[in-house]
Amino acid sequence: MKAKLISIALVLVLLVAALMQISGVVHDRQTYRKVAIESVANSLAGAQTLTGPLIHMACVEEWDSMVDKQLRADRREFHLVAAPTTLSIQGSSQLEPRARGLHATQAFNLKARLKAQWTDLESLRPVAQHANSRMSCGQPLLMMAVSDARGIRHAGLRLGEQPLSLKPGTFYGRYPRGVHAPLPSGWSRSAPLEAQLDLELVGTEQLSIVPLGGDTQIKLSSNWPHPSFGGQFLPVERKITDQGFDASWRVSALASTAQQDVARSKDVAEAVAVTFVDPGNTYALSDRATKYGLLFIGLTFLAVGLFEFMKSLRVHPIQYLLVGAAMSMFFLLLVSLSEHMPFGMAYAISAAACVLLLTYYASHMLHSWARGVPFGIGIGALYGMLFVLLQMEQTALVMGAVGLFLVLAAVMLMTRRIDWYARFGQARPVDGGAN
Repeated sequence: MKAKLISIALVLVLLVAALMQISGVVHDRQTYRKVAIESVANSLAGAQTLTGPLIHMACVEEWDSMVDKQLRADRREFHLVAAPTTLSIQGSSQLEPRARGLHATQAFNLKARLKAQWTDLESLRPVAQHANSRMSCGQPLLMMAVSDARGIRHAGLRLGEQPLSLKPGTFYGRYPRGVHAPLPSGWSRSAPLEAQLDLELVGTEQLSIVPLGGDTQIKLSSNWPHPSFGGQFLPVERKITDQGFDASWRVSALASTAQQDVARSKDVAEAVAVTFVDPGNTYALSDRATKYGLLFIGLTFLAVGLFEFMKSLRVHPIQYLLVGAAMSMFFLLLVSLSEHMPFGMAYAISAAACVLLLTYYASHMLHSWARGVPFGIGIGALYGMLFVLLQMEQTALVMGAVGLFLVLAAVMLMTRRIDWYARFGQARPVDGGAN
């Protein structure tokens, strides 16, 4: 018996090594998928972040100062920025798959209309910091920044009723990519200003919008039914159906530092974000399933051992190895099939194949169909429980813990009358009296 236990332990070691190899295959396929998605992003456009519209003006202050009784000319370069008082963004995005080989990602085509209003442009009035200095400023530029300018398909700007021609680039600090247009001559710092920007933009996986207005209202709709709302501000309203989603945000400058960050040309840490989650990414589910492999093999060996002990059968360690190998093959089948069909279908085919194989083999290994069929039903229940765990990510721990407790309770009830000393051929110890 001792030699057999050692043999089964060696079988478990071999199966653990096999599971590690399968897990390595899953990670390799995940890496290939990531490379493929990056390839799509490199040839199309990556995740997009919209910053603007915004008006900025480059200024230079020059002055003379005495240093060691010598006259020296100094200068200071700076930008003045006017963020919109109100900003309204309405956009609709259509998604379509872009693939490299077996691996696909979702590319979005956003058509948006941005309306910005400024009550005045007094923040563009330069203030001298040195006496008797000379101040000169360039023409104010109205700009719209995007994180990947390759995704711009169309952009049109209207200032009031006057259309303006847009040019590439923003000429502003950390936000160089995008479009800009000089304000026409005759602009007044004290007069209100209204701009409308029509933008068509493509990108992959994620869309973010920086809430630059004193009051920012955003409404987005899409044909994609699997959005993940992130960033620092969640939607105040959202509706998700099988046909897509509608979401709206309202952000006040009192609750955001976006205006200050952009004015200082810093990286903005606050934004509204929508990630277009791809449920076709089955490698994450396959990886989670593989992590349960050793547990499944252990429970299966436990079931075989119980039949062996309770029915006085003899199961060879090689038979344990074959049963464990069949359990391990399930995970490899799952990964390979899920690359070519929906995950649920791949799971059902892989599980059905393994359950049928193990039922047939167990009926001969345990010398009876009356034992093999319940064994197969138990294996099927394990696969069913695993599928439920994979679908219930947030409650997987509690469901798994409850399931294991029930299995342990069932094993204890079934073996409560077994004389383990007799089964292992050991002498029962004599109870000693109290000293």
